[in-house]
Amino acid sequence: MENNKIRKAKKITAGLIGAFAFMLTACGGTMELNGNLLAVEEKNEKIVNLFSPMEKTDPNADNIARTAADKTVVMAEEKLGVKVDYVTYTAENYQDRTYDEVTLDRARNNMDDIYLLNPDTIQALGEEGRLMDLSGLDCADNLRDVVKAANIVDGKLIAIPQEVVAYGLFINKDMFDQYNLDLPETPEEFLECCKVFKENGIETPVGANRWWLETFVLAQAFADLYNGGDTEAEIAALNSGESKYSDYMRPGFEFLKEMMDEGYIDAEKAYVSEAIEGEKTDFLAQKTPIVMAYWGAANTETAYGAPDFELVVIGFPSSRGQMPVVSMTGLAIGAEAEHAEDAMRTLDIMLSDEALQVYTETNKVISPSKNIEVECIPALKPLNDRIEENVYVLGSNAGMKMEQWGNTCIIVRNLLNGDTVDACMAEFDRLQEESLSK
Repeated sequence: MENNKIRKAKKITAGLIGAFAFMLTACGGTMELNGNLLAVEEKNEKIVNLFSPMEKTDPNADNIARTAADKTVVMAEEKLGVKVDYVTYTAENYQDRTYDEVTLDRARNNMDDIYLLNPDTIQALGEEGRLMDLSGLDCADNLRDVVKAANIVDGKLIAIPQEVVAYGLFINKDMFDQYNLDLPETPEEFLECCKVFKENGIETPVGANRWWLETFVLAQAFADLYNGGDTEAEIAALNSGESKYSDYMRPGFEFLKEMMDEGYIDAEKAYVSEAIEGEKTDFLAQKTPIVMAYWGAANTETAYGAPDFELVVIGFPSSRGQMPVVSMTGLAIGAEAEHAEDAMRTLDIMLSDEALQVYTETNKVISPSKNIEVECIPALKPLNDRIEENVYVLGSNAGMKMEQWGNTCIIVRNLLNGDTVDACMAEFDRLQEESLSK
C-alpha cells in the first residue's frame, strides 16, 4: 500500500521528468531519458510498515517531545536509512473491533511488517507459524530470562517487548504502621491484615476493579512453577493435559472467595469498576489501605504518583513471599513480511541496549534487557528488588497452549458475579480441553 508521501513524490517526479524531456528536445539534445528513473528512486527508499495503537510524532516538527517508542524508531531510521511508516489502530477507525482482532486479521493477511502485539495474539500467531524467529537478532542475547520465557513458542523467540510491565500491591504504609502491621508475605498474613483493618472500622480494606484481581490468583497459582521446580516440565504437563490448570488456580480463587465473604473487597463494585477509576479516590483519601496496579501508576501523578502518605509497592502474597506478576506486549515480524530483512534490522536497532536505555530513561520502566537497570522511585524498590532477584510470576506465557491472563480475568469476574469456586474450576477445565483440541 502506498502512503501519501510516496504518491506525492510520484507526481513531483513525473512532472520533473516531463520538464526535463521538454528541455532536451528544445535544445536539440540527444541524451536518452531513463524511463525507470521513478522506479529506481522508489526502490532506494526503504520502507518498513509498523502496525501499532499509536501515531508517530511528526519527525519534521520542532520542539515536540517524542514518546519513548518514537525515539527508538528514529534511531533505527537514522542508522539504517529506512523510513518506518506507522499504520495505526486509531487511524484505521476500527471502533467496532478490538485491537487484538485487528492485529490478528492484519498479520494473517501479511498487511504489515512489524506488529505491536498483546500476549494472547503473540501466542495465537506463534502457534499458527505467522511470526518470524527473532532469536538470531543481536539484541536477543541481552534479554532477561523472563522475557524469553514469555515469548517462546515451539522453540522460537517470536516477540520482544520494549518494557516489562510489573503488577504489585500499592500499600498505604502509614495505615499499616498505624495498626502495627507488617507488610504481608503470604495469603494468610494478607488476610490477617485485612481482618485488623476491618475490625478497626476500615469498611473495605482492598480497593478492586474488574480487571486486576486475577493478579492475586496468578501469583498464588504459579509461584512454585516459575520459582521452584522444573518450569519447562510443568508447562509441558499442562500443555499435554497431564496436569490441570484448575489445580493450580483453585487456591487463588478460594482466597478471593474468602475476601469477598469477609467483605475485604466489594465484589459488586469491583465487577463494574474500571481499572484505577473505581478505587483511586478511596485509596488517595486513605479510606482504603490497599489497591493493585501496574508499575507505571506509581510514577504517574494522574494515578498514584503524588499521594499524601508513604506509598510502598510490593508483590502479591504467595507461598514464596511477595510475588510480582509480570506481563508484556511484544514487537513481532510477520513470517511473510514484504520488507522482512529491513524489518529485522530495524527491530534489532529499536531493541538494542542503546535504544532500550533511552526508552527506559524516558518512561522509567523495567527494561527487557538484563544489562539495563531502572532508577526507580523509593516506593517501587521492594517490587523491583524481587524482579532483580528473578523472583516473579508470568501473567502471560506464549508457551502455554491455554491463554492465562485474559481467561483468568473473565473467570474471576464470574466469581464476582456469583459463580462458585467449583464452577470457576470447571470453566478452566473446559478451556484447557478446548486448547488441547486445537
